[in-house]
Amino acid sequence: QVQLVESGGGLVQPGGSLTLSCATSGFTLSSYTLRWFRQAPGKEREFVAGSRIVGDDWISNYVPSVKGRFTLSRDSGKSTVYLQMNSLKPEDTAVYYCNILINSRDYWGQGTQVTVTS
Repeated sequence: QVQLVESGGGLVQPGGSLTLSCATSGFTLSSYTLRWFRQAPGKEREFVAGSRIVGDDWISNYVPSVKGRFTLSRDSGKSTVYLQMNSLKPEDTAVYYCNILINSRDYWGQGTQVTVTS
């Protein structure tokens, strides 16, 4: 059974940092692209970042609005992917979800709230 469980959200001031975790189970993480999305109030869910293993390399990509501030990493032993978020801005406020596509089916976690406010 595929499961994704996010954690690590919270309330932070502008310029602060948070690290989100996505704990995975039920599939081999190294075989798929794991993606992070976010959804702000009144807005559509949007892609934030994605990562996968290609050969011996860990390949990540980010939307321009977070590139240079957000970093993906992975703890292979725990099948967990982390989203390190630095220099947070009020516009980063959203519910953050991790996602994986397996056999044309999307799987989502329950989401974790990130609120950036002074």
